[in-house]
Amino acid sequence: MIYPLQNCLRSTWFLVKPSLLCSFFRAYSECSTLALPVESSHFTGSGEVVGQCDIDILVSKVHAGSSEDEIFQSLMNNQECNSIQLSHDLIDKLLHRFKDDWKSALGAFKWAASRPGYNHSRQAYDMMVDILGKMKQMDQMKDFLEEMRQGHLVTLNTIAKVMRRFAGAGKWENAVRIFDELETFELEKNTESMNLLLDTLCKEKYVEDAREIFLLLKSHIAPDAHTFNIFIHGWCKINRVEEAHWTIQEMRGHGCQPCVISYSTIIQFYCCRNNFKKVYELLDEMAVQGCLPNAVTFTTVMSSLSKAERFEEAFQLALRMKTAGCRPDTLFYNCFLHTMGRAGRVKDAINVFEVEMPKTGVAPNTSTYNCMIAMLCYHAQQQKALSLLYEMENLKICKPEVQTYYPLLKSCFKTGKIDTLLSKLLNDMVNKHHLSLNISAYSLLIHGLCRANRCEWAYNLFEEMISKDITPYHRTCRLLLDEVKGKSMYDAAEKIEAIEYIKQAVQEDNAWNYSKVFEYVQDPFEIRENLKIREAITQKFIEYVHRVKEIRAVLDEGYLGPTSNGDVVVATRPKSKSKNSSGGGEGSDGIMRKLLF
Repeated sequence: MIYPLQNCLRSTWFLVKPSLLCSFFRAYSECSTLALPVESSHFTGSGEVVGQCDIDILVSKVHAGSSEDEIFQSLMNNQECNSIQLSHDLIDKLLHRFKDDWKSALGAFKWAASRPGYNHSRQAYDMMVDILGKMKQMDQMKDFLEEMRQGHLVTLNTIAKVMRRFAGAGKWENAVRIFDELETFELEKNTESMNLLLDTLCKEKYVEDAREIFLLLKSHIAPDAHTFNIFIHGWCKINRVEEAHWTIQEMRGHGCQPCVISYSTIIQFYCCRNNFKKVYELLDEMAVQGCLPNAVTFTTVMSSLSKAERFEEAFQLALRMKTAGCRPDTLFYNCFLHTMGRAGRVKDAINVFEVEMPKTGVAPNTSTYNCMIAMLCYHAQQQKALSLLYEMENLKICKPEVQTYYPLLKSCFKTGKIDTLLSKLLNDMVNKHHLSLNISAYSLLIHGLCRANRCEWAYNLFEEMISKDITPYHRTCRLLLDEVKGKSMYDAAEKIEAIEYIKQAVQEDNAWNYSKVFEYVQDPFEIRENLKIREAITQKFIEYVHRVKEIRAVLDEGYLGPTSNGDVVVATRPKSKSKNSSGGGEGSDGIMRKLLF
């Protein structure tokens, strides 16, 4: 009874939240007379890929509804949407965009299915099942699974997603029932499907339950090495490493030899606890058993030694790896380079990167270059870092990403090369490599520019950030606010304060503190002169207040019926108070009042 009421509030606020800051920005921009400096031109690149325009059109129409039926109708009745040529790739991207919003995903999915000549791929069906399960819409997920069953669309991959979502929601018994009903989906109960069930349960820490199920099934379904490795991982996950050791012995009893995965899982357990004595004992045992560690095993140990700042042991491990005849891979070298960087052995790291890796035939990837660039920037070797960036740009095997530029951008602020190098790097990021700046990149730039006394440029980035619906951090707003006030940029200061005000209202709503939200609603902005701002979003706040009034009426009158967004609200008002209750009551009505207000 509580959840439909909460969903009413949340779905109503959903109309406000996603575009609130963006709407506010646009409304303010119409009446803002602030001149923008030329530096903002470094961010004019679109970075769009093929089909992005179509996705943006569909997303804008999806946000026009608050239930899957409203979203379906919104898309169905829009000529622009219906003129878009659908493809499996487009729908997959659209569903990925709404991976955390099941109503939008389901409404868009139904609309696409209704389009003449278009049939969803199995991947799209699986994505939809996963979205419903992720958002704990279990009844919807079961209905969708039944629809897939009737259409002969269910695969073992579908079953894996359903079982994992059930187990993740604490309903592991339902995951077991799905396994019991495999034949109804035209699938077999065999070692593969049994392992899928056991793996699902163990990853959600239902290891003992998985063990009981295994004991029931093993006489009918033969286990394999993977079955026992699942249990080894499960026992380690719940900190019962002795059972993991015992499982290795059990493997041998079933004719399965422990493999490198078996030992590496337990080694990782000890690494996480810095118990390197046990780690070395297991490495020795592997050598005795003829089960040689692989690159993943050595990488796991190397990473843990580096985190524990046991650098000499890490370098000895690299020698042990060579002695054992284990060929390093790219991931190991990335970890090794990072360790040498933390130990201050920059020259050795450069030698490994430039000499040893090519000699062993191991190609670097983006993370390798990121590691080297970050190391060189940290040790004030900016020119060398830039040469690696340019080398990376000319390679076909990997390309720069946003993270590649972080240390270089930081070094620009340290060296004061803002007008030259920083501008060039930003232009390359956006216009050459079509990289989209994220909240971390914007925050880094705004903070750096503020400290460099370039708050006009920082404010331009702030505006762009808001226009992209990226909500700034509180500390970013406060720092920029202090800077623009110091520069007498009053229009900018007024907008930043208003955005902070909205952020607080949204945060209170996310925390379900609706009484606090009411305080913001009653006086939306405290900036009474901004009529454009008030006009732009006051209507949304009025809708929110009306919805809350309807819900309050439900609680007071015991109304039963559907809400405007399709959720069914059921509220029961007790005819008499219980012996232990008083005015506010601890009955269900009183508890809902506390939750909501």
